[in-house]
Amino acid sequence: MLRGITGVVLLLALQFTPAFGSPSAGISPADGGRQASSDPAIRGRVVDSTGAPIAGARVSVESPLSRQALSTVTDARGDFVVAVPPGIHLVTVSASGFSDASQRLMPAGRPGQFMLQIAGVTETVRVGAPARYHVPVVSSATRTPTPLRDVPQAVSIVSRELMADQRMASMADVVRYMPGVGIAQGEGNRDTPILRGNSSTSDLFVDGVRDDAQYFRDVYNIERVEALKGPNALAFGRGGVGGVINRVTRQAQWTAQREASLQLGSWNNRRLSADLGHGLQDTAAVRITGVFEDSGSYRAGVGVERMGLNPTIAFRLGSRTTLRAGYEFFHDERTADRGVSSFNGRPLATDPSTFFGDPDASRARVTVNLASSVVEHTFATGVTLRSRVGYGHYEKFYQNVFPGAVDATGSMVSLSAYNHEMPRRNLFSQTDLIVTRRTGPFDHTILAGAELGRQTTENFRQTGYFGAAGSNTASMLAPVSSPTVSVPIEFRQAAADVNNRSVAIVAAVYAQDQVALSRHWQAVVGLRVDRFNVSLLNNRNGVELASHDDLISPRVGLVVKPIEPVSVYGSYSLSYLPRAGDQLASLTVTNQVLDPERFRNYEVGVKWDVTPALAFTSAVYRLDRDNVAVPDPTDPTRAILVDAQQTQGVEIGFNGNVTRSWLMAGGYAYQDGEITQSISSTALAGAVLAQLPRHSLSLWNKYELTSRVGVALGIIHRGAVFTSTDNLVRLPEYTRVDAGVFVNLTAKLRAQVNLENLSNRRYYAFAHNNFNITPGSPRSVRVALTTRF
Repeated sequence: MLRGITGVVLLLALQFTPAFGSPSAGISPADGGRQASSDPAIRGRVVDSTGAPIAGARVSVESPLSRQALSTVTDARGDFVVAVPPGIHLVTVSASGFSDASQRLMPAGRPGQFMLQIAGVTETVRVGAPARYHVPVVSSATRTPTPLRDVPQAVSIVSRELMADQRMASMADVVRYMPGVGIAQGEGNRDTPILRGNSSTSDLFVDGVRDDAQYFRDVYNIERVEALKGPNALAFGRGGVGGVINRVTRQAQWTAQREASLQLGSWNNRRLSADLGHGLQDTAAVRITGVFEDSGSYRAGVGVERMGLNPTIAFRLGSRTTLRAGYEFFHDERTADRGVSSFNGRPLATDPSTFFGDPDASRARVTVNLASSVVEHTFATGVTLRSRVGYGHYEKFYQNVFPGAVDATGSMVSLSAYNHEMPRRNLFSQTDLIVTRRTGPFDHTILAGAELGRQTTENFRQTGYFGAAGSNTASMLAPVSSPTVSVPIEFRQAAADVNNRSVAIVAAVYAQDQVALSRHWQAVVGLRVDRFNVSLLNNRNGVELASHDDLISPRVGLVVKPIEPVSVYGSYSLSYLPRAGDQLASLTVTNQVLDPERFRNYEVGVKWDVTPALAFTSAVYRLDRDNVAVPDPTDPTRAILVDAQQTQGVEIGFNGNVTRSWLMAGGYAYQDGEITQSISSTALAGAVLAQLPRHSLSLWNKYELTSRVGVALGIIHRGAVFTSTDNLVRLPEYTRVDAGVFVNLTAKLRAQVNLENLSNRRYYAFAHNNFNITPGSPRSVRVALTTRF
């Protein structure tokens, strides 16, 4: 589909570099002429479509790394002058009756020319707290603050406001409104997103730092969730083969944050969250977010109890230096629910509440301790140095009694059991240097950086044996009509159960140049080099395995902007998945010497900021998976590498304010993924990739009837999917309708009611394999009160 863009150029989305300076540095009134000092300045002229000057237009200059926002107005000739430090700055011009216009400019560069078009209606948001679904600027994709429309890859973002309007609590909730992103069951104990046909438990990040332990994440402390699609090795390192999920946390600010929310709902849903923060004079700010939940489920015997606490603090260490630090404690304990089995190629037709296995013996718990700090300094020359350190300690354990195959008569189901303990410690350090420079007619944002990391993981698994102590019966049969059991089970290690310890060490350097070739052409060229070493000690026999990979990951792209609100891009990126696998425990004697799997992404797309508050994006892509290990047909003891998988598709997204009162979020994805060369007896050439719908659609509409009352309607559609690559079991397509009602009871108190699956449609939400399928929830209701004080 995209063969015409192989090996060609990619990206640049120009960054804004901070406008730090002395407290007196600012904008000179345009009618005041030139600055008395020799400070560099941005100059420009604002005119209407006839070329006539616009006097009194508001000019705002922003540098996202800065805390300052500078503004002035144009003089009688439409001219303005802005005193700023070196760097690239975003200049936005607005005037009553006209649509806004923006450009990125450098001091002493060519003067900006802004032609404002007559606007129909000025679009604003009326609710008490701004309800914005569109996020215009991201830093994660390029590691520099970049307008989303200038990023040459598909990026889907779910904002804090959208999460609040839908009462989202989990990653499964969030990805429903990310076109091309799905989620698997994860054996009832972990997040398992599926991006462009590739499922992963490790391509998850928090504030750009790897957060790859297996657990269910909450969004109580999250400002937004970003899905960056396609290989992302340059920004995130190994993995990220179909994309990554990055959570951006709420941080201490100098503005007051005072919010608390209480939620009650169907099946004893009970959840309390809070967000409190304020500035301590001008030099420090604090913030703390927290959550407590104790909820049941439509699934019999299933429940969850979780709590989280995340304090953050920020310090201004002078006019050019900021230090931020945070710590999160999070504990989640729940029933490990692996759903129902299948029969004759379809999920079992049982009541959605029926639990297959023993809910009392199926438990998953995790305790997470995350500490982070980031210091950022901007030199007088405009160069920015940023250093981030993150430490994570994860204590994870789960145990489950779960269903297997159903017998030929459809009357009996096999049950098995095991438990798994897998503690992990992560330590990462990231250092970035950002330089903005002009060379001839070109404006550059140059990124140079390094990452160091160490991950230590332990794995200890035991098999469950049914019956009296000492029994060797590793499975039992239960009636399909009554599959919930409570029987004696002894857990001990079987011959194949793992007991190992792995240590992974990464050392990486990367460089990237975002360059403005002209007003209409931008490009990015980047390269990352990783040295990735993994050692694994088998505690059962003392055998030690090791893998050493040198990973070279390029990224190139081109952005063409025929007019300012529209960008057309093409990109190429490459990423690797080392043989240690997602969870760093997959090394074997055979595969430790093999090259890592390789993923190549070719993508073209269009992004259009329809208004400053509404964005439309589209992308067409092809993703190839190479270096897949398969048995050598001439020597079964060896493995050979083949190019074995391809995914291609189209993604369309839209987020923001359609009108002053109408907010919309959603998208559509067409995905076609298949095995192109046989990998195993259960993954044959021509097979469709697991849990990859051909068509999927999500659409959320919120309409504010008055300043106090709003209503919402959401539609989620997913086409039929196969539960595994053997294509033996198929989940039928479904369409689900959700709704919401919002009432501002007072200026500080909001009530909302959210209804899911309004038509009470029976459907199957996701699966882990052919025999672990989760029925979707029947109609449910949640009521929440939120106060801001």
